[in-house]
Amino acid sequence: MTDRAFWIRNNPIPVEVISYVDQGVRDKLPPGTQIEGISPHGVSYWSRTAMIEATDEEGNPTPFFIKVNKFELGKDMVSSEYFAMTLLHSVAPEMSAEPLAWGAYTETADTYFLLARFHEFSDDIPDQQSFPKLVAEFHQRGASKTGEFGFPITMYGGRNPQTFPLCKSWEQCFSKGLEKIFDMEEQTHGPDEEMRRLREGLMTKVIPRLLRPLETEGRTLTPTLVHGNLWDGNASVDVTTGHPMFYDSTPLYAHNEYELGPWWPRRHRMSRGYIQEYRKYLKPSQPIQDFDDRVALYALRFDLHASSLYPGNLRHRHL
Repeated sequence: MTDRAFWIRNNPIPVEVISYVDQGVRDKLPPGTQIEGISPHGVSYWSRTAMIEATDEEGNPTPFFIKVNKFELGKDMVSSEYFAMTLLHSVAPEMSAEPLAWGAYTETADTYFLLARFHEFSDDIPDQQSFPKLVAEFHQRGASKTGEFGFPITMYGGRNPQTFPLCKSWEQCFSKGLEKIFDMEEQTHGPDEEMRRLREGLMTKVIPRLLRPLETEGRTLTPTLVHGNLWDGNASVDVTTGHPMFYDSTPLYAHNEYELGPWWPRRHRMSRGYIQEYRKYLKPSQPIQDFDDRVALYALRFDLHASSLYPGNLRHRHL
């Protein structure tokens, strides 16, 4: 991945948007909130993030987290994230911050924000013994009420859209979503003959071979809500409670094993040991012998989207 410092220096959102608390933000805070200050907090390549120091009407500390973006793309990013956070928090409130609002600045044009309860996170990742069990429980609670795979709105991974259309078939949903990610990756890096052959082989041979058996010969899948981007950069531990939490999601209703894709690459700190632990609580779908290959396929989607984000950096094409 491109050097982190490069992206921080080249963040397209001006730092001035988190130098004050705009009236549009103040209007969304709970009644009686007294603002004491705002300071940068966390790191984002695509937005500006900060902590708003505040007290409630009884004088108790009640800090808030704010993420700020600009222009029409920024509006789409914060509004879709608010929708996603609201849904995730309804299913897994113990693992996700409570979203409060999204809206527009009144003092700075074309500037949009997401507001949530603040959590101080440690530098640690959730441990291998407890986190996979919590993720499995989250999956068991998150069955789709409509029986459809996909997601009703476009989400954003970084600045790039992620669309998985609503479908009755997981094979169809995943295929259509992956096609769009291939398109984005090509827009970022340009056409490549090897990538073209990879794409054709995946769509015509690999996906039918690995995903079609999940829903044929009497087998069925239950679409379940997944975080969608659950690598170690998007999960941590709440300093106050010691409880694992996740953030920066790109959710959809999916085959639950889709969530394990980011745990497949050995370069990640949350890796295959987490997969093995997860399997203790949710057994692999049938056919079991295809499990590793399915998770590797889902990991490829994760890497392909990552490649689409970094112009001039072909690392993910060669993983």
